[in-house]
Amino acid sequence: MRDVLILTTGGTIEKVHDWRTEGLDFELGGAAQIALLLEDARCYHTRLVELMVKDSLDFTDADRQVVLDAVVSADEPAIVVSHGTGTMAETARFMAGQVGERTVVLTGAMRPHSFGRSDAPFNMGGAVIAAQTLPPGVYGVMNGRVFEASRLRKNTTLGRFDVSPAS
Repeated sequence: MRDVLILTTGGTIEKVHDWRTEGLDFELGGAAQIALLLEDARCYHTRLVELMVKDSLDFTDADRQVVLDAVVSADEPAIVVSHGTGTMAETARFMAGQVGERTVVLTGAMRPHSFGRSDAPFNMGGAVIAAQTLPPGVYGVMNGRVFEASRLRKNTTLGRFDVSPAS
């Protein structure tokens, strides 16, 4: 089995309730929720690196380039990127064809990990396994399914990820 690099970027998976604003925000330390999730799962064959703490709806191509640069410079061939679901598909397609012999899996959550009853642990577990077993390329893992980058699509009507039509 290969060790897995987990790159964090923010997104709903990392958000917590901010009692001051009564909204959702990121706590200091950014990747704290992912670290807790991995500890609870007793998943010790990972290395966690925080790239940024950002809502993916605010992502730019410059942010995507930061993620791609981290992937390309990584020693590990198996990489998970925790990412907000709003623009996960765009980032996956941005990186497709540029990751060499690495397996890169993007994942996130529709409900913050800090809230409980979140899809975060299931999605992260699936992503870690997928990164170790899929052939090189870029994928998304959400809701118990694996999607190639070109077919990844968030269905906001149904609140899940579906396969987009072939392009």
